Amino acid sequence: MIRSVPVSGGFLDVRVSGSGPLVVLVPSLGRGASDFDALAADLASAGFRTAAIEPRGVAGTAPLQGATMDDFAADVAAVIRFLVGADGPAVVVGHALGNRVARLTATRWPDLVRGVVLLAAGGLVQPAEGAMADLRACFDPNADRDTHLAAVRRAFFSPGNDPTPWEGGWYPLVALAQGRANRAMEPEVWWRAGSAPVLVVQPADDVIAPAANATRLAESIGERATVVTIADAGHALLPEQPEAVSRVVLSWLGSFPWSDSGG
Repeated sequence: MIRSVPVSGGFLDVRVSGSGPLVVLVPSLGRGASDFDALAADLASAGFRTAAIEPRGVAGTAPLQGATMDDFAADVAAVIRFLVGADGPAVVVGHALGNRVARLTATRWPDLVRGVVLLAAGGLVQPAEGAMADLRACFDPNADRDTHLAAVRRAFFSPGNDPTPWEGGWYPLVALAQGRANRAMEPEVWWRAGSAPVLVVQPADDVIAPAANATRLAESIGERATVVTIADAGHALLPEQPEAVSRVVLSWLGSFPWSDSGG
């Protein structure tokens, strides 16, 4: 079901499924909510309500031009309030750039965020040499298919994995605006994810968000952090190891006392 959720300046489309405690899903740089289709289905089957957000510029009417990281985090907070009420809380799952938005939401609105799941979480330790050039090439609308898929494979997929699930679904203007907003905010603002428990799902072969980021975060927030490494996965993670991701996330969610959460 697509719900139109009011946010600052307009509305965002949110893909809602299932019933039960709310889990909000925030996609990667220049990507849309469909990246979470498999995880959302598994969460819904396990008794959770999922809300996969289509970011500004992908769907809905909320303006993208000039949007800040605080705007993106406020969008997540608005979705939580709309679906479970002001007293909410929800778990927020962020993939890649989305993990920064998830952490910022937990920092700005701690009462709305019960926990944070970070898929491919970067921020402090720089990407491998050449990885950012490959990432930018993924958004080149003039690249031929083979060149594009080669860049997607190098930037996002573990060696040997098939990059074609991410052949499409790229939004260059969205990525440009999100990247600009990200660079305007120091990582220290969102790095610790407020006071929420944090699950870091670390792809073993991530060249964009190297594993040292997960180590640094765990050292920074101590027992709030749980780090799980998934083999044979790169920065894309979700299309590469969907069953493993769902298994890890559901196991961690099972540790929460959900009885007092919003429905």
